[in-house]
Amino acid sequence: MKTKSTRKTKAAALDRDHALYLLRSMIRIRRLEDKCAELYSAMKIRGFLHLYDGEEAVAVGVLEALTRDDAVVATYREHGHALIRGVSAGCILAEMYGKQEGCSRGRGGSMHLFDDKTHFYGGNAIVGGGLPIAVGLALADKMQNRPNVTCCFFGDGAVAEGEFHESLNLASLWKLPVLFVCENNLYAMGTALKYTQAVMDLARKAASYDIPSHAVDGMDVLAVEAAAKQAVEAVRAGEGPHFLECRTYRFRAHSMFDAELYRTKAEVEEWKKRCPIETFTQTLKSRGLLSEADLEKIERDVEGEIREAVAFAEACTWEPVEDLTRFVYSERRMS
Repeated sequence: MKTKSTRKTKAAALDRDHALYLLRSMIRIRRLEDKCAELYSAMKIRGFLHLYDGEEAVAVGVLEALTRDDAVVATYREHGHALIRGVSAGCILAEMYGKQEGCSRGRGGSMHLFDDKTHFYGGNAIVGGGLPIAVGLALADKMQNRPNVTCCFFGDGAVAEGEFHESLNLASLWKLPVLFVCENNLYAMGTALKYTQAVMDLARKAASYDIPSHAVDGMDVLAVEAAAKQAVEAVRAGEGPHFLECRTYRFRAHSMFDAELYRTKAEVEEWKKRCPIETFTQTLKSRGLLSEADLEKIERDVEGEIREAVAFAEACTWEPVEDLTRFVYSERRMS
């Protein structure tokens, strides 16, 4: 069994341009999610909506460790992953509007974002459903001798599913190039982790499958990025799967339908003191890498991007009713 360790941020030299990119990326996710909540309240977005506020450091830090040829599999809380992976904000919002210019032609909505051009394979509404998909993608890469890594995001709730254990077991047996990333926000929907897991150190569960496993502060983008890069390098070098437990927290309710009766407002406010955007902003200012003018420009640029994305989604078109059965029923007839 591989020994689990907790990886922490090192006070190393930080390139200014890269630092501003990381900050801008987290702000892009936060502002997109803010706009999604606003549009949902205005009934522009319908159906289910799960927002990512508070967890931005995980998506940004991990995705920075991947190449464009690597595959990404995510959960239904995936807007931020898709955005940073390269799916445009306009394409994401068009999908949530249900317009045919959306990344899934408006048929998937918030939980089923998909974009093969960026190797972003969901957006999966089933808890744990992305794990076997990731194993399959990694198996295909290994069989065809491609030097790719498949990165699979999932929440702590997925650890209770059979797919988790089956997927990690197969990945370990076959030494598949998978980076498993558990976004542990302490609540599987409305159930606290302590009520569902006898062992709450989730990295230990992965280690039991002989997979190198580490826990990292998921509120610290530098810590996440460093841990992800180290893990990805090992996976790409042929060492088999690796597992990261990113310990994080979502600031909003599980979904827009959630009454949020399972945790106190005081608990949420306490976690907000560790906001990954605010703490990173202060870190950069203290190191002399960020000025107020820099921050204002980032906010202004992101505001413009989101504004253009909304305008794009509003101008997009509805799919014709005549296409209702397209991609659903086959027109081929048996003789």
